[in-house]
Amino acid sequence: MEGSEKKPLIVIAGPTAVGKSELAAELARRIGGEVVSADSMQVYRYMDIGSAKVTREEMLGVPHHMIDVADPAEAMDAARYAAEAKACIREIYGRGHVPVLCGGTGFYIQSVIRDIDFSEAAPDGNYREYLRGIAEREGAEALHAMLEEADPDAAGEIHPNNLKRVIRALEFHRGTGGLISRHNREQRERESGYNLVYFFIDDDRDALYERIDRRVDFMMEEGLVDEVAYLKAMGLSGRDVSMQGIGYKEILSALDGEIPMEEAERLIKRNSRRYAKRQGTWFRRERDAIRIFRPDFGGDTGRILGELIRVTEARTGIKAKEVGNPYEK
Repeated sequence: MEGSEKKPLIVIAGPTAVGKSELAAELARRIGGEVVSADSMQVYRYMDIGSAKVTREEMLGVPHHMIDVADPAEAMDAARYAAEAKACIREIYGRGHVPVLCGGTGFYIQSVIRDIDFSEAAPDGNYREYLRGIAEREGAEALHAMLEEADPDAAGEIHPNNLKRVIRALEFHRGTGGLISRHNREQRERESGYNLVYFFIDDDRDALYERIDRRVDFMMEEGLVDEVAYLKAMGLSGRDVSMQGIGYKEILSALDGEIPMEEAERLIKRNSRRYAKRQGTWFRRERDAIRIFRPDFGGDTGRILGELIRVTEARTGIKAKEVGNPYEK
């Protein structure tokens, strides 16, 4: 922690399928770290395939946190996530280790590193149900039109199909009289309480989209349909926040007979690509993020890891262990 009294926090962020998890586990293994997941789907139990949940082997013996911490019937939100993730981080410091926050849910990451104030945005269950009713009766576009009128800037940032965020923005406006777009800008400018080393892993669009398509193919081969059928048998439906995640909502529609399974698979790939594009937009505007563009390293994961180690050592004074390059052929 040279040059700073703040404790170190390493962030490895980026779009889906860019290779964050393997980099986070390997970096944590080198620097005496523990990984804290920042993924809005991996928090849920029983949702392994569709969330591309890191496996025991992929953890490389490194402790991982904020995975399987909620039942899929629960509504995990950023406020709860931030409280639990920060508790994990304090415990990691208490063990003399370094937290490595890894994921693609930008607001979850921001809620931790900026210590976001959620006190103004207390949820209103009755109003939330009212809004969900509108979405069910009139469609997502009707709800988005309400947001367009209340907070045009927020409406421009939030996709109409992202009901969770649309509802949150409308709740905020009703509960505070303010604009969530302005609130988010103010929160984004807060100084971090950590000695922050923030990596944004990025890639060429075509290469990333190809990996996304291959990942979806692998999920289908691994039994995504059976996983969603199991969750449905548990009583979960499209009204549950967990089942609104990409991969789950499309397969659920197919199981409900609304679309053919082949169409569900096509939509998962399309929606995942669109989500990756939005993730990239989010992380590019993070002022502290160091962009690591995979083509600049020839797509070589070993070289990318070397750069993460170099910057981490320079920023924190932590010396990585020499364990050889696990990516050498």
